[in-house]
This record gives sequence, C-alpha cells and structure tokens, in this order.
Amino acid sequence: MTSQDPGETGSLLLDNQLCFGLYTASRAITSLYRTLLEPLDLTYPQYLVMLALWEQDGRQVKDLGAALNLDSGTLSPLLKRLEKSGLVTRERQPDDERSVRIRLTPSGITLREKAEEIPPRIGAALGLDTATLAEMRATMDRLTSSVNLYREALHPA
Repeated sequence: MTSQDPGETGSLLLDNQLCFGLYTASRAITSLYRTLLEPLDLTYPQYLVMLALWEQDGRQVKDLGAALNLDSGTLSPLLKRLEKSGLVTRERQPDDERSVRIRLTPSGITLREKAEEIPPRIGAALGLDTATLAEMRATMDRLTSSVNLYREALHPA
C-alpha cells in the first residue's frame, strides 16, 4: 500500500493555478511600470488616475472611483498626493458640498506628453503584437466580469 505523493495532485500544483499566473504576471508588469513611471514621479495607482483624467478631465470623485474600481478610502489619498504635486485640483461643487470634481492643472496636462512613451515601451517589453494585446485585454475583461457575477451570486446584496 503506497500513499499518494502530494505532488501528483495536478489540480493543486502551483504551476497549474490561474491565480498564480495572474499574480506573477501582474507583479512583473507593475514592477516594470514602477520603473518607467519613476522619472515622471508617479506611482502606478497615480498613473491610473492620471490616465482616467487624461481621457476625461473634470470627473467627479465618485465617477473616477467607478472607472478605476477604487473606493473613496483608497482614491482620496491618491488625489491629495496628486494635488500636492501640482498635477490636479479638487473642487467642491457649490450645489453639493459632498461632490468633488477633479481637474488637471497645466502641469498635469503637460505630463501627458511625457507619459505617452510608456504604453509603447510596455508593449515592447511584453513582446506581443497589437492584436494579441487586444485579445488578452478582452479575455481579462470577460474573466473579470465572470468572476464578479459568480461572487455576486455567492453573496447577493
């Protein structure tokens, strides 16, 4: 009688785990972004905020949080640091003190030009053509949507 070698259970092998592959890829890519963003004096989360604002300036904080999938407890300190750096302004709405609009400053607008070199450098580092990158992004969007639906079914509101 032999006991089963724990390493023989294929479904529990580390290298067979999708979560581990996503985790290691995410860490590697985020580390590369960190290196590329250092000359811009931006962290990766700050870069994501700036991307959203370069796409649509003057967003309300709640809309920015929804676009980035960040709660206000995470987003508010990011915005304070970006404001302190002179890249954005935070404006309370006169008709609703709870509503805050984020606007790019001239420095924030100018920084966009420097940031435009980052996506091509990331693309080159990944070694994938544009079509493959688009396909991967679509797959990740489907994955995220499926996981969120599954999680919501497990824990209905």
